Amino acid sequence: MSETHAFFSPHTHGFVRVAAATPVVHIADPRANAAEHEALIRKAGEQGVDLIVFPELSLSAYAIDDLHMQAALLEEVEAQIDRLAAVTEETGVVAVIGAPIRSGDALFNCAVVIGGGEVLGVVPKTYLPNYREYYEKRWFAPAPARTEDSVVINGETVDFAPGLIFEAVNRPGFVFAVEICEDFWAPQPPSTRAALAGARILLNLSASNIVIGKADERAMLSASQSSRAIAAYVFTASGWGESTTDLAWDGQATIHELGAKLAEGERFALTSHLTVADVDVDRIGLDRLRNGTFSECVRNEGEAATVVPFEARDAAATGALLRPLDRFPFVPDDPARLDQDCYEAFNIQVQGLMRRLKSTGSKKIVIGVSGGLDSTQALLVACRAFDRLEMPRTDILAYTMPGFATSEGTKSNAWALMKALGVTGAELDIRPAAEQMLKDIGHPFADGQPVHDITFENVQAGLRTDYLFRLANQNGGFVLGTGDLSELALGWATYGVGDHMSHYNVNGGVAKTLIRHLIRWVAGREHDGAAADVLHAILDTEISPELVPAGADGKIQSTEGTVGPYALNDFFLFYISRFGLRPSKVAFLAHQAWGDASRGEWPANTPDDEKVEYDLATIKFWLRKFLIRFFQTSQFKRSALPNGPKVVTGGSLSPRGDWRAPSDGNARVWLDELDANVPD
Repeated sequence: MSETHAFFSPHTHGFVRVAAATPVVHIADPRANAAEHEALIRKAGEQGVDLIVFPELSLSAYAIDDLHMQAALLEEVEAQIDRLAAVTEETGVVAVIGAPIRSGDALFNCAVVIGGGEVLGVVPKTYLPNYREYYEKRWFAPAPARTEDSVVINGETVDFAPGLIFEAVNRPGFVFAVEICEDFWAPQPPSTRAALAGARILLNLSASNIVIGKADERAMLSASQSSRAIAAYVFTASGWGESTTDLAWDGQATIHELGAKLAEGERFALTSHLTVADVDVDRIGLDRLRNGTFSECVRNEGEAATVVPFEARDAAATGALLRPLDRFPFVPDDPARLDQDCYEAFNIQVQGLMRRLKSTGSKKIVIGVSGGLDSTQALLVACRAFDRLEMPRTDILAYTMPGFATSEGTKSNAWALMKALGVTGAELDIRPAAEQMLKDIGHPFADGQPVHDITFENVQAGLRTDYLFRLANQNGGFVLGTGDLSELALGWATYGVGDHMSHYNVNGGVAKTLIRHLIRWVAGREHDGAAADVLHAILDTEISPELVPAGADGKIQSTEGTVGPYALNDFFLFYISRFGLRPSKVAFLAHQAWGDASRGEWPANTPDDEKVEYDLATIKFWLRKFLIRFFQTSQFKRSALPNGPKVVTGGSLSPRGDWRAPSDGNARVWLDELDANVPD
């Protein structure tokens, strides 16, 4: 398959490649600074960059004090702007550079936006610091002091105002705005209003000298502004070469999107360099679309802004996406973040169950324990909840209920787990009751025929849940559900009196891929000895409903062989339910994340045999299955779910939570989009 197909271009899927430039600074030497700019712009063009931003006053240098007022320097700055404009036409890159610009009898600290061979607009700095080491008001006027909304640069009249919105006419969502250094620290940053006016990429040209702790402050502000404004935030500060008469400079460069860091550059570097990332302006737009608070704030606080149109580059980059992309959206790669997520997820589940126990006054719970992942996690949660409420674990009534295909391995794991955790364990063989039911309804299996259809499977699943409910009645307790978020997405549950139903379900907001890591986390932190051993044995067991006997070849019934790898299904679920992405974009992201097992990071403690890869054909095959199950065949099950806590962002399929949809919908529009835009 040729990777020149439009599918393989990030542009196709709403990505804009941005670069934060950190040039070596030449003090009061616009010509030398322009040479550094030109080299970086050309390098950016070769890397497929669409938009590049330089530090504050990058053409003149920042720490030159009264030299800003010299006519020769200001004239040379303007001449070099013209030189760089020509470079943008050759490369197709839009560049935002820092420069002192005269307007009337005042001088302004400005961001000059150039592209396509011309100056597109000039944005003056709004807030001028004049405290501690800063004396900007000695040289510059603030944006509100300007008397005109246009300025003449090299004989051309262009827009001159804070809050200009630059919009690519040929790239939907490629809309950016600019603020300068101190603007960032203001209680009401200009970028906030720019975001409300439609800008999805916010740029900050900064000088910002470095002192201990300031780098963390800048990163915090960038992350928080990108989160609050539902935007991307690109920050770059002055680096090596600035005058160190009284200050020092680290050249910090960061790119954030929706609160997450996409890239950061080397600090205290001695050479010019770029920090590059692909920003997902499509996802930003979709997140704003589903965030009613953002829309309401636009209505309440938004103001009309001047929009400057421009043509973005047409050359589409292919190859690896330049941004972090977790293979497991519900399981972060960073070990510290994974530890924090597991801590929070486990305690959310535990607290939810504790509250339900207190509100119902129940002293006992009833749970089916299969020796599989989900029931193991639910049992671990139950034990922790009982411990925190100072209730005896013996009041957790756990039942293993072997059926026609239950293996000795899972049954022994179930018993070992119940004993190690100190709960009250029992075994209830459902086969006699199942045989009777199959006989009563005239099923061929009752006559000795090897018919293992859905009826055969659901008779077993239904009886297990039926027994659990009656046992709860008998013992004055309630049934603890075990089915997880991934199974709910796929409809992989027996409806009604089956594993679909319980009195309370602690796993309904937890994806299967996260449950694996939660069990590993609990095994490493909460238990040792026999309990840890059996938890690891359960993790090593293939996922199976164990409802159909093994075939002549000895192969057991495989869940993932039927519904697809949970790693892919959880990936599909996250991007479709959380952001509403098109199937073709989900396929593109999945191919980027899973196409090469050697590329990118894996979550901590991932076994080597789970480090697999999937080609595009496989991804498309299972995505098609997912779309049918999620949009067409399974919603009626999600429309009638028991209570249970939401655990992950965008991770509730309860009709009372994140996801509401008609039970009689169909998947046609998603399947058509997949077929039309993903190559075979």
